[in-house]
Amino acid sequence: MLGITKLLCDKATPADAIRYSRDVTKLPADMLRFADDAKPIVVWNMTRQCNLHCIHCYAHAKDLPDEGELSTDEAKAFIDDLADFGAPVILFSGGEPLMREDLYELGAYATEKGLRAVISTNGTLIDEAAVKKIKEVKFQYVGISIDGLAETNDKFRVHKGAFDEAMRGVQLCREFGVRTGIRFTLTKLNYKDLPEIMKVMEEKGVPRFCMYHLVYTGRGSSMVEDDVPADEKRKVLDFLFEKAMEYDRNNMDVELLTVDNHCDNVYLYLSVLKEDPARAEEIMELLKMQGGNGSGYKIADVDNLGNVHADQFWSHYTFGNIRERKFSEIWTDLSDPVMYGLRNKKEVLKGRCGDCKWQDICGGFRVRAEAIHGDIWHQDPACYLTDEEIGIA
Repeated sequence: MLGITKLLCDKATPADAIRYSRDVTKLPADMLRFADDAKPIVVWNMTRQCNLHCIHCYAHAKDLPDEGELSTDEAKAFIDDLADFGAPVILFSGGEPLMREDLYELGAYATEKGLRAVISTNGTLIDEAAVKKIKEVKFQYVGISIDGLAETNDKFRVHKGAFDEAMRGVQLCREFGVRTGIRFTLTKLNYKDLPEIMKVMEEKGVPRFCMYHLVYTGRGSSMVEDDVPADEKRKVLDFLFEKAMEYDRNNMDVELLTVDNHCDNVYLYLSVLKEDPARAEEIMELLKMQGGNGSGYKIADVDNLGNVHADQFWSHYTFGNIRERKFSEIWTDLSDPVMYGLRNKKEVLKGRCGDCKWQDICGGFRVRAEAIHGDIWHQDPACYLTDEEIGIA
């Protein structure tokens, strides 16, 4: 995750992270990425059931839950282990997490155990009753997915009215004082909507926008050709950089971030280096604290059946099941060659990623490499940096 606003607008310095000893238990939520503790943020895909059928869904969500999904009691035992292990955050995801009746019970349980509990949702099921429960449980954040303006979004979501329903969810969260933000997955089909989406955010007073790069997995595996070309990605990043600085100049409390393409880290650093070398070096220090892609290290995923994955896009590869071994035991077992490789990428990366000088702050996205090259350690096909920029020309 690249915190554009934090880095570009001088809202974080290395001293800020050091002030909290880079301790995951002491850092504010918006600075957890700079912790030196390897305890992961854990995504729990608590059900595959969903009320929508989005064309880019990584989870292959469906109308009904799978047989054998973790029970409430099993989920509580899982949460107990996360709390004892020191995981800082549990992200309740799906499918659509609001379709599980025990979401609020489990959210409250996680909060009581000291975990930061957040929700990732399509937002269409958030009505006044739901948002009151979300606030009562003290979920710290609700990320609502929107993939374009109404016409574009509703095609993605295969549901007419999905945009309006999601925006109603955003508005209710704002009205009831629940911290919320928009999540947007970038593709050829929607990237031209981005400026208008930002205007909607500004009008609604939404304080956070997180742009996800397309990952070729789940139903998204059929969308490789819909990824945005490299030159257009650079323009999108330039646009977000400009918006972040505009918001900062106008004293607007809006945070912009990108996810799932860590060459964004390098691109931001190189952009700042041209204008402000001193700040660029501070940014580089923060990026090194953060590291590059954290799959299998700073982020983990547990699916609805209890299988443990490197992140939510790795459903095809599991390190074990929490019904057989505790998550904490599975996560600390480096006998699995994939787990070892994800923690020691410099030993295994190939192609442009293997030769790149920015491995410490990038490392590529391994699932995309596998989708295109059949090799998780090969180069990330979504990298938009030139050979000169990565030091191999």
